[in-house]
Amino acid sequence: MLLDTNAISAWAKGDMGLFRVLQGDRLWYLPSIGLGEFRFGVVKSHRRGELEHWLEEIEPICVVLSPDATTARHCAIVRAALEAARTPIPYHDIWIAALALQHAMPVVTRDAHFGRISGLRRIGWVPEAAL
Repeated sequence: MLLDTNAISAWAKGDMGLFRVLQGDRLWYLPSIGLGEFRFGVVKSHRRGELEHWLEEIEPICVVLSPDATTARHCAIVRAALEAARTPIPYHDIWIAALALQHAMPVVTRDAHFGRISGLRRIGWVPEAAL
């Protein structure tokens, strides 16, 4: 499963709702794009040291996926389809979706807009705080 930025954030917060969704899958993939977004938030956080330490521990137990030429092809197709349907989504999320499509895996995210992408499976969760 490919974890979107909000899934990475939920993991950092220890959100048990997320862990219930991930329970059966032990190999988690992190998009380098999502890591960049999360690290941007970490740099601005008052918990910067704690979160940087957490990242040092979790990155080695995950597979980090980075875009390549094949991802770029998927990105172009997804972006063109979204533009044609007049249903844009954030640019970073197009790249995350392209990585998921390229590697034939679902995206774990609370962002419903991933559902607009043909062929992409979105797995959501109810945050623990909402239960």
